[in-house]
Amino acid sequence: MKHLWRQTHSFSPGARLLMANQFGINLAFYMLMPYLAAHLSGGLGLAAWAVGLVLGVRNFSQQGLFLIGGTLADRLGYKIPIMTGCLLRTLGFALLGWVDSLPALVAASAATGFAGALFNPAVRAYLAAEAGERRVDAFATFNVYYQAGMLLGPLVGLALLAADFRLVCTVAAAIFAVLALLQGRALPAHRRENGAARPESVTAQWRGVVGNRPFLLFSAAMIGSYVLTFQVYLALPLAAADALGSRATAVTSGLFVLSAAVAVTGQLRLTGWAKCRWRPAQALVRGLATMGLAFVPLALSPRDLRAAVLVSLMAAVVLLAAGSAIVYPFEMDTVVALSGNRLVATHYGLYHTVSGLGITLGNLATGALWDYAGRHGAAWLTWAALTATGTACAAAVAALARTGRLTAPAPVPVAA
Repeated sequence: MKHLWRQTHSFSPGARLLMANQFGINLAFYMLMPYLAAHLSGGLGLAAWAVGLVLGVRNFSQQGLFLIGGTLADRLGYKIPIMTGCLLRTLGFALLGWVDSLPALVAASAATGFAGALFNPAVRAYLAAEAGERRVDAFATFNVYYQAGMLLGPLVGLALLAADFRLVCTVAAAIFAVLALLQGRALPAHRRENGAARPESVTAQWRGVVGNRPFLLFSAAMIGSYVLTFQVYLALPLAAADALGSRATAVTSGLFVLSAAVAVTGQLRLTGWAKCRWRPAQALVRGLATMGLAFVPLALSPRDLRAAVLVSLMAAVVLLAAGSAIVYPFEMDTVVALSGNRLVATHYGLYHTVSGLGITLGNLATGALWDYAGRHGAAWLTWAALTATGTACAAAVAALARTGRLTAPAPVPVAA
């Protein structure tokens, strides 16, 4: 804890505020979202397709609009999208608790998703600008606050849920309202100039980012890492349900807590350890390989031994969280480097859009493979495929590094 305190205070006030802001964002988000589906189906009596629609709209409006949010941040400065996103999520979360018609719920869900598309690229670009040469350390510290919000949010939400779901939504909305006010009063205005005498058009911004071939190759190479990370929500709960029966819900909750706890307690130590021993590309490759190896214990574990399955699930979560903790700060730093420190938020926006699409397709493939493996008595097949995904990601990033495609591009000359 002292290490985290010293590390946090080594950054500028703006960077520290962004870290506290991200803790509040995740605290409020995870207070509500894990319990939304149950409220929609049980509390409001919506059909399953309607619940899926509300949840799907939120995901689509966030993942699909990240590029828009990043573009706005580069054109308007970072502070405005951060504040607007917090205000929009205040409105969305309040509506989710106090409306019961499907159109209103869909609108609230869309507002909640678009809010994330607004502030996520802006926060990361702002943090990168504030940190300067210490970007890796800044993103490592940022991830501790990110994961701490994920860890505490469901616990706070569960306590409030004992009273009423509306109370959960009201408190979550209030947190975002306070964050918006705090950003407005204390966050310095910050805009990364793109080097042009006049702002580029939106289409010119997008052409510049889409034309950045090393960045696109890196984005594609990293898709699998997001698919692997998401298995804490998909394949691991399925394995717990398959092997542990009625205990699966409690075990799954414990796995979420374990994953966040590893990131919170180990992030700074793992980042410092990796920086001392490896170059950034090596840290990425070895972190990705670790994420892939996380699924090997499950492939080797006999399904009929509950204790063995439980130990394998815990080992998978620890390795997955540790690998992700190694990868994250170097990954975020690489995006900035590949952008040439130009249109950073737009690059982050496209990067998250690509990863979001990859998660959707990867989950469809993982689910289909799980069903196929179950029908043919080959449970190991899913875990082998996930391990191969991590290996392929590591090999792709290693190939990019070997061919010099993970270095910053030459600056683009701009007329006076």
